[in-house]
Amino acid sequence: MRLAKLVIAALLLWSLYWAAAAWGLRTGIAAWFSEQQRQGWQAEYAGLETSGYPATHLTRISRPALADPGTGTAWRADWLELESPAIWPGQLTLRFPASPQRLSYFDRTAVITAQGLQAGLQLAPGAALVLEELALASGPWQIARSGEAVLSGGALDLRMAQSGQPEIYRITATAAELAPRAAWRRLLAASSDLPEAFDALTAEMTVAFDAPWDRTALEQQRPQPRRIDLKLAEARWGDLRLKAAGTLTVDERGQPEGEVALQAENWRGLVLMAERSGALPPSLRGSVERVLGLLAEARGNPRNLDITLGFSGGYVTLGPLPLGRAPRLIIR
Repeated sequence: MRLAKLVIAALLLWSLYWAAAAWGLRTGIAAWFSEQQRQGWQAEYAGLETSGYPATHLTRISRPALADPGTGTAWRADWLELESPAIWPGQLTLRFPASPQRLSYFDRTAVITAQGLQAGLQLAPGAALVLEELALASGPWQIARSGEAVLSGGALDLRMAQSGQPEIYRITATAAELAPRAAWRRLLAASSDLPEAFDALTAEMTVAFDAPWDRTALEQQRPQPRRIDLKLAEARWGDLRLKAAGTLTVDERGQPEGEVALQAENWRGLVLMAERSGALPPSLRGSVERVLGLLAEARGNPRNLDITLGFSGGYVTLGPLPLGRAPRLIIR
């Protein structure tokens, strides 16, 4: 009898805790949306519901819409689910709908559809909610603009984990069956038709940011990369092969400095792709091919090329060849 009373009392206490925590989660989410509105954002939702008793808290936000006028970025979806163990809300899983999501940057809007898209977040205890680890995974996905598929894939896996210091993260990414739109494939096709999808697309790097990723990354300003150690990036697409590794430092203006070693198979096809995509002016193609051909022959295999992509003073070079201004590495 006494044991039964203890069990009943424990269940009552747990139920009170679960209900109080669920109320706190809903209140915190509502307060966050209100705070963003106060700061000038568009931050809206249609409803909040919590379920998952007794082991988890599963909170569904119906029709969320966020827009940051400072960066021109906006996002909306039919719903967003947040699930965490009832005992610790810092181990969070975000689930996104299979229905279209809209991501805008000023007047450009992309429609994203993805099956099974979810993100697992491990957050450090504390009010800052520092991100310790992120795992983003998706089944078949597609990005479309103006009703036309721009990019699609069979699966996506992105992982980001703190490494040593709070602002340093190890990042790995794998995209399976990545397929550019047909018009791009026709435009970029070199000596032969390219397959519909990449055979492989992977990357592994360590990035030091100017601040850890925490709640202020969404509310105020995104952390910016200051050092990128690229262990390996690899792309295989038909008879084209490209590998890259190197280290870059990035200043406060987003300008990279450093070198990235490139290894390219069937490099003449890559030069043709660069010309057709607009990255290489047609007037320079002949000179580029002659110089790269000499460099490839010096290595003993005219089809393969080992060369350095250099970044300095706001400009980028490919071996001895100037390519123009370097892109700025800024996270909006």
